[in-house]
Amino acid sequence: MPGIPSLSLVEGAFEELATELATYLDGLKGEGSTVLSDITPLLADPEKAEGGRQETDKDGVMKKLVTASSALNNAPERELQAAYNLLIHLISQSEDPDTYLPHVCKYLTAPMTSSTHNGAGIALGILGTLFNTIQPDDETRYHVLLAIVDLIRNSGNFETLQPQLKNLDSWIEQWEIEPQEARKLYVAISSAAAATNESQESYIFLVKALRTVQDEASSPEARDLSLRALKMALQNEKHFDFQDLTALDSIQALRKSDETWSELLEVFSDQIYDDLQEFKEVNGSFITDNSLDEDVLDRKMRLLTLATLAAQSADTRTLPYSRVSKSLNIPSEDVEMWVIDCIRSGLVEGKLSQQKQEFLIHRCTHRTFGEKQWREVASRLETWRSSLVNVLAVVRQQKEEFIKEKEAELAGPEMRSGQGYRPDRRQRNFIEAE
Repeated sequence: MPGIPSLSLVEGAFEELATELATYLDGLKGEGSTVLSDITPLLADPEKAEGGRQETDKDGVMKKLVTASSALNNAPERELQAAYNLLIHLISQSEDPDTYLPHVCKYLTAPMTSSTHNGAGIALGILGTLFNTIQPDDETRYHVLLAIVDLIRNSGNFETLQPQLKNLDSWIEQWEIEPQEARKLYVAISSAAAATNESQESYIFLVKALRTVQDEASSPEARDLSLRALKMALQNEKHFDFQDLTALDSIQALRKSDETWSELLEVFSDQIYDDLQEFKEVNGSFITDNSLDEDVLDRKMRLLTLATLAAQSADTRTLPYSRVSKSLNIPSEDVEMWVIDCIRSGLVEGKLSQQKQEFLIHRCTHRTFGEKQWREVASRLETWRSSLVNVLAVVRQQKEEFIKEKEAELAGPEMRSGQGYRPDRRQRNFIEAE
């Protein structure tokens, strides 16, 4: 992974390095360990070779070394990275590294018993080294990245991964993995982000995961992810756009499987505060039973209602305080506070007029963008086009008048020196005398 140190240089023949690692593992495992004696018959012995060098059974050696390497997590902290680097180097010399790398990833996501404080950071560095040694288009990188994300989730170190996420889509494209594999990675990243309260990042990757289940929109997994994403969107105080959810087939499928959740989504998509109160009355304890924060929902719904009022007043560009007070069910003296909060949320822009007791709208956000909004856009474009046509006509007229004035100015001297010119009598006498 970019930003994490690459593999340290390891020198020596495979047989020599395998013997070194086996000896080290025997030392870690203690009396009775037979790693070295197990691999020795599988290694080439130049002294016994006749007519050519005996070939090493690398596959057999690596199976025994990798199986025993779970003991590396007990190695002294100062030796951990070097020992794992040696193991990774040996795996890279085998005929099929993909067979062994998942085991190494599993070991590295387990606790480092010899380093309770720095173990996660060391393991992350080793996994990063491993990620860097693999070719960019090799699918094995996917499995290593999964281990990295798992480790980050358990250690609460999401900021380490965050800068690399901009490369994720290009990596997935290079690896050419199946949708379910991409979904597993997206969900893992979402969980890692949620573990460190990065709610917006968590939601983004959960929606990415949902986009991979469109062919299985009604499956139990799709339903579970859909409800999880919907709940996250509702509880996020800064999330106001629900169009990204309503466009998903798996969310649409909730109309059949989870009608109440679907109704709640519709309320937040395009309805107002009174509709939310009606929903709560009709559905009893649904909000509390599903661990939703009612105060968060009410506040978000008031802000969305204010945005709707502003959009409905787009023609007049003014929104009376009295209408805000009634629609949001708040005291008149709190109107300005709610308008300011709505401006801070990015839903509207404008100025408050205490004298006129109204909000002057400069810009507003449409919560839904359908046929009605497209007609409004078309109408405004037509008005703009007509204005431009009028402006163009005025410009052309001014241009024509300017050209005529210039022609008249140029014609003046020609008239004085052309056929219409007649010298006076004194000038005629002077000409005749000459």
